Amino acid sequence: MTPTEQRTGGDPPPTPTVRADPAHTANAGGAQPPGPGPDFAEFYAARYGPMTVALYAYTGDLATAQDLAQDAFCRAYLRWPAIRTYEDPSAWVRRVAWNLATNRWRRLRRARAYAKTLREPQVDGPSPDRVALVSALARLPARHRRAVVLYHLADLPTAEIAAQEGVAEATVRVWLHRGRTALSAYLSDPRTEHRDA
Repeated sequence: MTPTEQRTGGDPPPTPTVRADPAHTANAGGAQPPGPGPDFAEFYAARYGPMTVALYAYTGDLATAQDLAQDAFCRAYLRWPAIRTYEDPSAWVRRVAWNLATNRWRRLRRARAYAKTLREPQVDGPSPDRVALVSALARLPARHRRAVVLYHLADLPTAEIAAQEGVAEATVRVWLHRGRTALSAYLSDPRTEHRDA
């Protein structure tokens, strides 16, 4: 035990300057805790660097290691009157820092797992038959193509297609006949058929 740890009375020494979040230094009632004494400042100065290096090796990220070390020392600061009596106060801080690092890793793992559930499912590309059909449809005159698509894919009756296009229903039937005839020729054309390599 150091001479400073053998103090038995007198006014508490001034609070050392410690890089701590003010939110961690206030207790539940909003009052500041009593100053931990210069022995905490010495402890912090001697142990912060090695603790950060160890956490850096564990997390692989220096900024994260510094944050975790700061958080652990802030917690020790609030409990220093009790922690300073431990045989190895640094073991307490190290255990807290490791717990914080482990909890952070678990949160990240859960967040990554959740993010995977939000990804859009992979959809297979169009089949060769569909590619051939789209290509054949593109070769039809626009009115014939619209008639074929609306009738066969949108399931609209010829009367409704006629009303939408502003033509007689008989005209729509002609478009459908011509469109189907052309599609049949395009899809049976050896130049448009899919062949295995």
